[in-house]
Amino acid sequence: MSTLLAETAGNLAGTAQKTQETLTSTFETLYTQTMNWLPNAIVAVVVLLVGYVVARLVAKLVTTLGEKINLQYAAERGGLVESLKQIGIKRSVPAIFGTVVFWTLIVLFVMSAAKALGFTEVSDAMNEVFVYMPSVLGALVIVVVGLLAASFLRGVVAASADRVGVSYSTGLANVAYYAVVLVTLMAAFEKISIEFALLNQAILIVLGGMALAFGLAVGLGGRDVVAGILSGYYLRQRLQAGDFVTVGTLEGRVREVGPVATIVETEEDGLMNRRSVPNTKMLHEAVR
Repeated sequence: MSTLLAETAGNLAGTAQKTQETLTSTFETLYTQTMNWLPNAIVAVVVLLVGYVVARLVAKLVTTLGEKINLQYAAERGGLVESLKQIGIKRSVPAIFGTVVFWTLIVLFVMSAAKALGFTEVSDAMNEVFVYMPSVLGALVIVVVGLLAASFLRGVVAASADRVGVSYSTGLANVAYYAVVLVTLMAAFEKISIEFALLNQAILIVLGGMALAFGLAVGLGGRDVVAGILSGYYLRQRLQAGDFVTVGTLEGRVREVGPVATIVETEEDGLMNRRSVPNTKMLHEAVR
């Protein structure tokens, strides 16, 4: 019995000693790794703090510079602000550029901190993302320039159509706007290597069909309409509402020069009637 107790006590003592040695070795390894890792951790924290401060300062500088050069005013004149509001972005354009710069710098400093900590996988993954960012920024520039061009073209088309008296000038201007927007999006997708081959082909087919339909309409059945619109443009420079005109056997006062026809008010048997006279006829036959 005493022999069994002695063996049990010896086994327990051996187990306790092995456990102590294991714990001691584990804590020594943990301590060594911590002491080796601590300087890198301190460096990473310092890099992140410095990066945050630098990113905030540079972003503030970019935002202030954008405000100084009236970037917001130029974006409003070009229609970019309105386009951004339509997609839910209400921040000023200088602030948007500042935010982009801020997060770009933050990504750079986080990459440096991850590398300092030895997280090479994280650093490499973020580096791949950052390498892709120039394409994203290029696509963003394409979209911004495209929206500005589309807004400018919409204004030009609307003003030109109003000048020649086209009643559907707003719709025509919107068609021009969205056509440019579609082409812009296609270019942006191509810049960031997103393949929408089927979508691109569909858009090209639609745009080509619209161009062909317009060409056929003008070349075959729309010549009279185009002639009427152009004649109306010149008539507005010669006639005003209330002018008395004679067109063949028709006499009366001009009420309105429309897109393709002029409304002339005549008096017959004491009653006032309105007659529609084609602008082409008014241009060549009307006598004041």
